[in-house]
Amino acid sequence: QVQLVESGGGLVQAGGSLRLSCTASGRSTFSSYAMGWFRQAPGKEREFVMSINRSGGMTSYADSVKGRFTISRDNSKSTVYLQMNSLKLEDTAVYYCAAARLNILGSRSTAYDYWGQGTAVTVSS
Repeated sequence: QVQLVESGGGLVQAGGSLRLSCTASGRSTFSSYAMGWFRQAPGKEREFVMSINRSGGMTSYADSVKGRFTISRDNSKSTVYLQMNSLKLEDTAVYYCAAARLNILGSRSTAYDYWGQGTAVTVSS
């Protein structure tokens, strides 16, 4: 099992940048999980943002963040990152990281086995 804790959220102006981190702990080895980032805006369903496979060699992304967000991981630190650049008002949401036992680049929340509590990102004009 793994516990996930996100950090790095906050208030940022449109066009700015933030880097979110998600650190894992527990008995399982972090590198045995594929990781994903999802977000949920007020009044909306949770949506996929980006994912990365176990080794970090492959990633996938939602069209809405293409060219602006980057996902990476440091298995030695049991941490996955979401670098968010050129932020837009519509990026405002609570961001969640998730871990999947299968080595997938899943965009469906049902593919993930463990979830963090989320970190809030607010983009202002």
